Amino acid sequence: MLTLREELSKTHGIANDGSPFIIAEMSGNHNQSLDRALAIVDAAAATGADAIKIQTFTADSMTLDLSDGEFTITDPKSLWYGRTLYDLYQEAHTPAEWHKPIADRAKEHGLLFMSTPFSEDAVDLLESLDAPLYKIASFEAIDLPLIRRVAQTGKPMIISTGMASVVEIGEAVEAAREAGCTNLSLLKCTSSYPASPENTNLVTMPVIGQTFGVNFGLSDHTMGNGVAVAATALGGSVIEKHFILDRSEGGVDSAFSLEPDEFTALVTECRRAAQAMGQIWFGGTASEQAGRKKRRSLYIAEDLKAGDELTAQNLRRIRPGLGLAPRHYEVLLGRRVGRDVKRGTPMSWDLLDAPDS
Repeated sequence: MLTLREELSKTHGIANDGSPFIIAEMSGNHNQSLDRALAIVDAAAATGADAIKIQTFTADSMTLDLSDGEFTITDPKSLWYGRTLYDLYQEAHTPAEWHKPIADRAKEHGLLFMSTPFSEDAVDLLESLDAPLYKIASFEAIDLPLIRRVAQTGKPMIISTGMASVVEIGEAVEAAREAGCTNLSLLKCTSSYPASPENTNLVTMPVIGQTFGVNFGLSDHTMGNGVAVAATALGGSVIEKHFILDRSEGGVDSAFSLEPDEFTALVTECRRAAQAMGQIWFGGTASEQAGRKKRRSLYIAEDLKAGDELTAQNLRRIRPGLGLAPRHYEVLLGRRVGRDVKRGTPMSWDLLDAPDS
């Protein structure tokens, strides 16, 4: 299977440079302002991200307008403690009429526009805008009908695994493939906000890839860039991170979103990590060959006359590296030179007296 970057380089002309496909997630950080949403697109493009992602839903497509019991967030540790689900989704949603302006602005920058749909109607809206790929959120990884609908578009699909068990991931993969998805990426995701590095368990990523025969990557809810860089080093081909203009403005996802300078650093460091992986290589690369002259080698350290014996005092293991290799040192001790030799001469076999016949 082609990586997501390889696939999109064929269909949408993005650079195929071997680096992870990096998604800036706007989510609800527009704070219900289209102008701010467009400014977020502009800023995301400047960071070097490959795509800007929004979420396509209405509060009614997500939950019921109730405040009783489980419809209110009662966990005091939650960023959204005390909020009803309906009010939270109402605040976080991106209005349908904003989608085209956001998509158009992204296109102006050469930035791919994508979204996470939460209903079949959302997929229809995104298809009308010719969305190039889709993301399934971790909480919807068990919504097999939604996964099938997205797969039927024939576009590449990303699924965050979040809390999904191995069986649930397998069901999602099977549903996607049976419905027509041919390019699937599964993201390791810790569905807590913000997530801690200790709960990220990145070593699961390659196992996901091996188990299900898919591309893999990370949907990162931690702060900072270290976790995303580590995911890249483990072979992650997709990195997703929340993006905001200024955390101090607040917003539903502001606490675990990166500001522009931070996101630029994330893009830079993830690409460096991908470049650094390279291939298995011993013996020095082409760029290192000049450094061979700086290695240690054997040098004559005192003026010698023909017939003088090589000793630990007059044969030294020093830099630079133009003499015989230090591995010959013990063999040469006790041998005699066959001619006068000046101090500072690199040791070579032709300096030796001919052995007795």
